[in-house]
Amino acid sequence: MLGAIETGGTKIVCAVGDDALNIIERVSFPTTTPDETFEHIFNFFDQYDELKAIGIGSFGPIDVNKESDTYGYITSTPKLAWQDTDFLGRMKARYDIPMGWTTDVNAAALGEYELGAAQGTNSCVYITVGTGIGGGAVVDGKPLEGYGHPELGHMLVRLHPEDTAFDGFCPFHGTCLEGVAAGPAIEQRYGKSGQELAEEAHVWELEAFYLAQAIVNITLTLSPERIVLGGGVMKQRQIFRFLKKAFKEQLNDYVATPPLDEYLVPPALEDNAGITGGLLLAKRALQS
Repeated sequence: MLGAIETGGTKIVCAVGDDALNIIERVSFPTTTPDETFEHIFNFFDQYDELKAIGIGSFGPIDVNKESDTYGYITSTPKLAWQDTDFLGRMKARYDIPMGWTTDVNAAALGEYELGAAQGTNSCVYITVGTGIGGGAVVDGKPLEGYGHPELGHMLVRLHPEDTAFDGFCPFHGTCLEGVAAGPAIEQRYGKSGQELAEEAHVWELEAFYLAQAIVNITLTLSPERIVLGGGVMKQRQIFRFLKKAFKEQLNDYVATPPLDEYLVPPALEDNAGITGGLLLAKRALQS
């Protein structure tokens, strides 16, 4: 039996699955303090004596450098209670089994690459747009990591001429991509949630303006074969129409891409992308 953890800004998901990656049981609970959260995690996994490995996809930034003294830590996250938390260390102290460790969006990218909307490609990027914005990548079957890991949600973007008075909400960068295009930015700008603004085309044109900048940057730096866009905001599927138009205008035919209906796609695994990626991480940790 394999275990998986997906930690997000608002909730934690834990699951167990079989060797074929079928989810047997899953639970979720709010992301509160580390002590409260680990109590929930341990209560769930303690039920499974036959657990062979666990894969963890965590909100970040996290330390993925195995040579680092703080490998396995959540580091400079905006969630202050979680800064400098030795997540992997606490898990290993409880369970003496192999564990995989990467970001939540790298895990989701891996899930979509192996079993979802990016099957059959050699490279993909997964972007989640929700409470925050994050992005992960898989190249030749491996999550993209180096000294650190991608933090695509915090790339700098140009403000729309009609949005220059908006200060953004990111505590680190103000008007980075996350600061102007994540769910809280929409709510701060309009006083309503994205769901309440579903029929307001100008809302999604502005959102597409910012997301398209990110996708142009990703296209020019990584040149992936597919970009999968998930998260709560992207459940407003009408945004894809505006996004493809804005991307085409901003890229301005500078480089070739796959047809946009194949290049920019929603997740096939929907809300299971991250936890499926966690099971894949567990399976790989066990095999290695």
